[in-house]
Amino acid sequence: MAASSNSSLSGSSVSSDPEDYQPPIWKSYLYQLQQEAPRPKRITCPQEMESRPKYYGREFHGMISREYADELLAGAEGAYLIRESQRQPGTHTLALRFGHQTLNYRLFYDGKHFVGEKRFESVHDLVTDALITLYIETKAAEYIAKMTTNPIYEHLGYTSLLKDKMVHRLNRGRTEPRRVTFQRDEKISSPLVRRSALKDTPEKQCSYEKIHNFKVHTFRGPHWCEYCANFMWGLIAQGVRCSDCGLNVHKQCSKLVPSDCQPDLRRIKKVFSCDLTTLVKAHNTTRPMVVDMCIREIELRGMKSEGLYRVSGFSEHIEDVRLAFDRDGDKADISASAYADINIIAGALKLYLRDLPIPVITFDLYSKFIQAAKIPNAEARLEAIHESLLQLPPAHYETLRYLMAHLKRVTLFEKDNLMNAENLGIVYGPTLMQPPEQNALTTLNDMRQQKLVVQLMIEHEDVLF
Repeated sequence: MAASSNSSLSGSSVSSDPEDYQPPIWKSYLYQLQQEAPRPKRITCPQEMESRPKYYGREFHGMISREYADELLAGAEGAYLIRESQRQPGTHTLALRFGHQTLNYRLFYDGKHFVGEKRFESVHDLVTDALITLYIETKAAEYIAKMTTNPIYEHLGYTSLLKDKMVHRLNRGRTEPRRVTFQRDEKISSPLVRRSALKDTPEKQCSYEKIHNFKVHTFRGPHWCEYCANFMWGLIAQGVRCSDCGLNVHKQCSKLVPSDCQPDLRRIKKVFSCDLTTLVKAHNTTRPMVVDMCIREIELRGMKSEGLYRVSGFSEHIEDVRLAFDRDGDKADISASAYADINIIAGALKLYLRDLPIPVITFDLYSKFIQAAKIPNAEARLEAIHESLLQLPPAHYETLRYLMAHLKRVTLFEKDNLMNAENLGIVYGPTLMQPPEQNALTTLNDMRQQKLVVQLMIEHEDVLF
């Protein structure tokens, strides 16, 4: 099997140290097969068909039988025509000659031509792609079935590079939340004793794992899969690309790629409405910089502000802050000289948390927290909330931990800001917790539990986190 030595054709998005890097061997067998695939040969109708739809050309032959279409295509591999179905008038069939037989496909048009998932600008492109796919899948069926068994992914430098990056980040960042075991014994039910137990519990290291955000992609020019090193065949939609890190792989290979996505800051177009884990990994932080910067500003000049987080700032000014973060990232100016009203910064923080595509308390764990809040026994309720917290993704946990520690400090100024844990729970419950199904009735019914979850996390912050 021949191999191409031109690694630049792969579109590889990750490179390790130049001294250690060895150009990968891209497997060109499937590329060679694509070059050998039959070329489309349009069989034109000798006369103009009045019934021809405007989006078809002279390849349209009107209402002819399968048998006659077979005669017209006979002996010409790659030949094709379009006919109107005799069985279902008004519907159209693509008749295509491949493997010494005529294949018939129901043909559709909705602005683009398609017979399956892929949509094409022209029938010619559709046939070209079909012939490539048919030829490769016929000639290399066994090869394709086995091509993911010996991946080059770990040998491309991804694994070692990502591991080094992760170790570096963890050395600078946080460790996994410490696990607390709540005791049933009445003698040690006080928060102070629990806090002591918390301090004595050894910490465990954890990583911010992130799955790739793969989306179907059309590659211009030859591209090779960065998992199995095989050519990604076809005319369009040949594979998938991670929109966060740029990894290019076959669709079937994407199911085997580890959860080791390292988002590229150049690909992250905005800060607000960006997945939380994606944002912190792209910016190499333990928490979203929005949360750190807003809380820092609020604690600097707003802790005694009456109705903090309850009083709304001007929405257009909050929108300005959002745009500043999206445009400037951690260089955004949210100082008193830019926004004198601290409620604007508080409003921006709430907006950021509310607009997360996956809430801080994730959709998957929403019902666990709601059910925990319904437990009548106070100690069992806290234990259930704690167990649910430990199941949060690390970046979500760390964001929530930092926020709750801040809100606990806000309650220390209750005499001035009039915001106790219950009031903050009312404000932050719907911000941090959203039901998976956006049902107004569900949200209304769960409001009390949402408020209670946040209230308890604030009041027992020292124990739960």
